[in-house]
Amino acid sequence: MEIQYFNKKQQQSLLEFMEIGSITLIASTSENPYFCIYPAILSRSHVFEFKPVKKEDIIINLKRTVKFLEDKYNTKLLIQEKTLNEIANLSCGDARKAVNLLELCFLSKKKSNDHEELFLSDDIKNLQANFSIKHDSNGSDHYGLLSAFQKSLRGSDPDASIYYLARLLSVGEMHSICRRLLVCVCEDVGLAYPQASEYVKILTDIALQVGMPEARIPLSNAVLIVALSPKSNSAYNAIHLALQDVKNGLAYPAVPKHLKNNTSSPDKTLNDVLYHYPHNYKNHWFPQAYLPKALANKKYYYPQANKNESTFKNYWDKIINENFNEAKNDSHDQNNNCYSNNSH
Repeated sequence: MEIQYFNKKQQQSLLEFMEIGSITLIASTSENPYFCIYPAILSRSHVFEFKPVKKEDIIINLKRTVKFLEDKYNTKLLIQEKTLNEIANLSCGDARKAVNLLELCFLSKKKSNDHEELFLSDDIKNLQANFSIKHDSNGSDHYGLLSAFQKSLRGSDPDASIYYLARLLSVGEMHSICRRLLVCVCEDVGLAYPQASEYVKILTDIALQVGMPEARIPLSNAVLIVALSPKSNSAYNAIHLALQDVKNGLAYPAVPKHLKNNTSSPDKTLNDVLYHYPHNYKNHWFPQAYLPKALANKKYYYPQANKNESTFKNYWDKIINENFNEAKNDSHDQNNNCYSNNSH
């Protein structure tokens, strides 16, 4: 039986009989069993995975099907080895699909006067456009394909990325493609090539506006930009670390006094003195504390070794080294809200 069609209550009703041994449950499913089968049943069962059928075995099965059709319809089928190979490739390891495609091709042809049927490669090509590709938009196939797409982008493999783009386009996953591209360009390309996010946003907007089949072109551009761009996940890591600290109780309610909005503060004059407007200083920088005191030496952002982030780091190292002593002398009365030079 196809057990994925049983809901949770129906599957639970089998447990008692399985445990006392009054039934032996033998079930099949085309879905991921760890998603669609009740965990208590899985814990009492052995899961056997059926692998895709080898191409050579599918061809053997197709030849048997040819013989069956010849006997059933009292005719002679002439079919090239090349055509059998194409059917086997289209089936993607599913023997039943291969047989169905062969039968569909046979039934769609006109019989000749001498009762012989000639199968050519073109016959298969005429039918393959309507040949269904296995895909469950809400199941493990869907998310597995999207995961492979995003990981290929992250891994900088342009060929695999384009292949999975084609797979997703063939089953109409336009919005999922655009979403994954936008996530990936921010998470995995990031500061290594910030302009990439602008290009990808423009290209995905174009794709959604023009629709298929033309959308494949801007999406191909976007995929190759992401796949071929230098990679950095420093921004992703930074917000991940900061969110972890906030979740772990480091969400201090009080910010440093000199950073407060002083428009309604009773110590308005004091705030004006404490806060140093960076644009009033050399290179628009002044060494004052911005994090809460308890987190004064905390680091979230760690630059990675790519052209952009290395340039940013070198720039700020130079600015800090040039300005620190000068700014420190100007802030002799603000010792409580200045960083040490070593903290940068």
